[in-house]
Amino acid sequence: MTLEVTTTPVAVPPSRAGALQALRRGQGLAGVILIGVIALAGVFAGVLSAYDPLVQIPGANLVGPSADHWLGTDHINRDVASRVLTGIRINLLIVFAAVPLGALIGSLVGLAATVNPIADVTAQRVFDLILAFPTLIFAIALAAITGPGWHAVVIVIVAAEIPIFGRQIRTAVLAVREQPFVEAAEVIGADTWWTLRKHVLPNVVEPLVVQFALSLSVGVFIEAAMSFIGIGVRPPDPSLGSLIGDSIANLEHNPFMAVGPLVVVAGLTLGFLLIAQALGRARRSV
Repeated sequence: MTLEVTTTPVAVPPSRAGALQALRRGQGLAGVILIGVIALAGVFAGVLSAYDPLVQIPGANLVGPSADHWLGTDHINRDVASRVLTGIRINLLIVFAAVPLGALIGSLVGLAATVNPIADVTAQRVFDLILAFPTLIFAIALAAITGPGWHAVVIVIVAAEIPIFGRQIRTAVLAVREQPFVEAAEVIGADTWWTLRKHVLPNVVEPLVVQFALSLSVGVFIEAAMSFIGIGVRPPDPSLGSLIGDSIANLEHNPFMAVGPLVVVAGLTLGFLLIAQALGRARRSV
């Protein structure tokens, strides 16, 4: 007599330890430190600089770097270092508000697309329409309609991230749904939403985390680019992009007007990219 034993495959949740370990060494640690230092500089801008970023300093027109003004002053007598530090805060506030919102909306749309064929076709056509327009062209068109400002930056970043997260979660969900443990759950009568919540979503979180870190770096660039061409954060509020734009006409007198914000934008972008690469490598090694 032969006994046949069958087992039902179960979902194995993604390893969080691998992701955390990736951020404690190598590229991941370098990215965390880089972002942490820049973010702390923005948070404590008022402590690190003795000057108000909006106040004009008498007799300090395009002064070079000194002990009093680390990056000198601009063409209307404002301390550049204090404006860069405040610009960090504004940039990160916009990015950390817009990217999660875009990720949430895109993920919900992507999930809905996997449940209903009509919703799937509609979502894919909307994603195609959004992706058909270059981001800056879309930003210029939006600013022409709603007017420039931080709200335009938020809308552009959200719109840019919706199709990215929507398609990524749709692809991941469709792939995971073909796994034996999901088929087993459906065979025993589990409904679609229960299967998505208990089996599918825990297995698609890791690629979304990697994409989230990558999207943060893109958000930094979009905010800086929009402010650089004058359709982002409006003067007199400082923005990293607008600071770079203001420096172009004054490079001969104080080149540090450009060096400061350029270094910060490069540091933020590089930091988020290092984190995304470390998380991606950890995910592939599992």
